[in-house]
Amino acid sequence: MDIFTERRPYNAVSDFVDSHIAAGRGDKVAFVDPERSLTYGELQARSIRFANALRDLGIEREQRVALLLNDTVDYPVAFWGAIRAGCVAIPLNIYLTLPQYTYILADCRAQALVADAALADAIRPVLETLPRRPTLILVESPNAPTSSWPGLSRPSTSSKPATPQDVDARHKAGHDAGKVAHAFENLIAKADTKPLTADTLSDEVAFWFYTSGSTGDPKGVKHVHSNLMATAKLFGQGILGITENDVVHSASKLFFAYGLGNALTFPLSVGATAVLWPHRPSPEGVFDIMRVHRPTIFYGVPSLYTALLAHKDIGKGAGSDRLRLCVSAGEALPAHIGERWREVTGVDVLDGLGSTEMLNTFLSNRPGDIRYGSTGKPVPGYDARIVDEHGHDVGTGEIGELIVRGPSAGEGYWNQREKSRRTFAGEWTHTGDKYRRDAEGYYYYCGRTDDMFKVSGMWVSPFDVEAALVSHEAVLEAAVIGKEDADGLIKPKAFIVLRNGFKADDGLLETLKHHVKDKAGPWKFPRWIEAREALPRTATGKIQRFKLREEDSQTGDRRVG
Repeated sequence: MDIFTERRPYNAVSDFVDSHIAAGRGDKVAFVDPERSLTYGELQARSIRFANALRDLGIEREQRVALLLNDTVDYPVAFWGAIRAGCVAIPLNIYLTLPQYTYILADCRAQALVADAALADAIRPVLETLPRRPTLILVESPNAPTSSWPGLSRPSTSSKPATPQDVDARHKAGHDAGKVAHAFENLIAKADTKPLTADTLSDEVAFWFYTSGSTGDPKGVKHVHSNLMATAKLFGQGILGITENDVVHSASKLFFAYGLGNALTFPLSVGATAVLWPHRPSPEGVFDIMRVHRPTIFYGVPSLYTALLAHKDIGKGAGSDRLRLCVSAGEALPAHIGERWREVTGVDVLDGLGSTEMLNTFLSNRPGDIRYGSTGKPVPGYDARIVDEHGHDVGTGEIGELIVRGPSAGEGYWNQREKSRRTFAGEWTHTGDKYRRDAEGYYYYCGRTDDMFKVSGMWVSPFDVEAALVSHEAVLEAAVIGKEDADGLIKPKAFIVLRNGFKADDGLLETLKHHVKDKAGPWKFPRWIEAREALPRTATGKIQRFKLREEDSQTGDRRVG
């Protein structure tokens, strides 16, 4: 067996945190945010204290600890502290709706919720209605006003260990968390400094990620301790070549599986430094980080690369004179965006495919082997196939569903038996993505399985049409669905967001149709084009084509060309 599949005593915190102290990196900065920095030594010490604090609060091994946090240096402390204690960490997307939080918190039955104070205030109605309220631990900015949560006091500077009476009181308080909140910093300050690392197994569940729920309720994907190092070694080190000399910044947040690898596990696997940004990603924020911290690796999503290219400050290295590599995931990167990025910044951007179910990227372009417009080839350590509806491999150039196997696959969905069976079929994980593979082994994204449709008996990939549309200078973003015409036949319909200075008049719409015919094929051109101010997206930034289909069936065409 290899190190990723062999069942053995193992807690991931040993590799990602504790090993660096033994290697002499205790004083090296592991994380930096706009207000503070955190060394490897501080990360170890604070994660130990937080693990002990959880025990003091009566949070037991294998119980769930949900994290509703902005990207600051407190995030890795809470994440690794929970795992160190043998608890199950559950990063939560901070951009969800109240009904989504209600569903997820009730579904995961978290015993504790570590939350930014402002975010906790925003979801207070949810917490007050949960049948079992989690112990609430609030993280406050040093300059933030005192929280209004009952029972919360300002963090203490005392490092006195907790007494048995303190432990009893906190344990009792933990069962009434809707009325009493605990200050994160106060808990850490008072917690025992005695080393604590739960004697977990490599096959033991360490954390969950909830899927974005773009077509239904989110599903909790369970991941084991060994999955983290599998992605770090195979993609972070094997493809990106990350080393301890790198400084990384991920615009994608830590609560995404993509962002967790980018800014937490990949850098910690080698002793590098990660720059965290607690605000929404924006071109201005990215350029500030690039100028001040000069990262060597930058991670983003296609829509952000598009926005950065349209910004006045774009230039060589995107502002960082040390930038050596960029990475894109989340959605397929259009070829012209990748080519333009390389032309303007002088740095390649690697497009890849990962999933919550597989934890991180398993299909990718790589340095020295980039084909823009493709998703590259399988990351060594992973196997990929393209199959038809019967599970048989399709031929070169044919479209089918992509399935993958590798050491980072989740062990299933929480309380979703049938969906687990359909997705995690033995060694192979069904991605739900349609792909084709060319004769040279490069993989090309064709769309989600439920987004594909046929025109004149031939498959149409929404992505192909969208890529053709956004290659025109007038179009910033595009989404394509299948729509019935007057004869009941399916034809493409496009929704577009125009760049500033362009107007959706009949002349432009006709030009765009002919442009798609030339770029993608005559049967793929959109028979209808509707201009919008914005496109509906999931909380992870992916376009929700199903919403466009629903809206179109209810409202008809607002602007038809």
